[in-house]
Amino acid sequence: MGQITLSSITKSFGDVNVIPPLDLTINDGEFVVFVGPSGCGKSTLLRLIAGLEDISSGKIEIDGRDATDAAPAERGLAMVFQSYALYPHMSVRKNIAFPLKMAKMPQAEQDRKVENAARILNLSSYLDRRPGQLSGGQRQRVAIGRAIVREPAAFLFDEPLSNLDAALRVTMRQEISELHQTLKTTMIYVTHDQVEAMTMADKIVVLNAGRIEQVGSPLELYRSPRNLFVAGFIGSPKMNFITGAEADRHGCATLGVRPEHLEVTADGPWKGVIGLAEHLGSDTFLKVAVEGVGDLTVRVPGERGLHHGQTISLLPPADKLYRFDANGMAL
Repeated sequence: MGQITLSSITKSFGDVNVIPPLDLTINDGEFVVFVGPSGCGKSTLLRLIAGLEDISSGKIEIDGRDATDAAPAERGLAMVFQSYALYPHMSVRKNIAFPLKMAKMPQAEQDRKVENAARILNLSSYLDRRPGQLSGGQRQRVAIGRAIVREPAAFLFDEPLSNLDAALRVTMRQEISELHQTLKTTMIYVTHDQVEAMTMADKIVVLNAGRIEQVGSPLELYRSPRNLFVAGFIGSPKMNFITGAEADRHGCATLGVRPEHLEVTADGPWKGVIGLAEHLGSDTFLKVAVEGVGDLTVRVPGERGLHHGQTISLLPPADKLYRFDANGMAL
């Protein structure tokens, strides 16, 4: 079991209120991602759930039990940090077993749990090595293994891939997703990377200045953003925003269109000049200056032979336009 309910929780540091009243339910077995820009409160919220920070007001329940004032060790949660926090003088086996040893678990039971975690994480052949003999990805798996052996109600991940290179982040992202499918345990994952959020989450919580802007599945947030903030944060490259006369013509303060929805056609209504063409293989990203509209990002297939200085016409599909009012809310 791993349902977590936050009811009207707040957090203040002195006179600074970093988490205004917030309500959220995380269902048993869900993979929930907290995403938002730096300083939005996502790591603070995770630490409140873990018990590493005291809440200023409100209530936290874990599986229906009031855990508001419970110590971290009493909450049945396991946290994986951005830093691996491994003991360099201990073997992988001893690092994974450390929380079990502290709990004075019988040695045979410790061995069974460590071997099982190592099997799940493909670490069985590394159990007698020390952390210094491992790659960054392997060390992160050891840190996850140390969490697995505790058999927690939920795993809490605080930007665990930030210290890895780009290729390894992709691999670890896939491994953590597969781990969730294997364990079927609740996971809460903090990241500023919306690509991680989109590819890993069952449910995304978009945070801004401590407030929840929107909660939903990745595709719900992509297809139906509630406001300008969510629309601009979810999607890569980010959505184009257009103001002025062109937005007025569509009856809104801001008109939004995603780069992948703009069509390059022979007679589109928006004509512009390509200022930059970023060729990425399967895709090409174009920066196009359109008179009366502004600078737009356009995503096209990589085999399109478009280049700097070329004049092109763009068609914005009517059914793929997003309209927002003067307050930034979706119409």
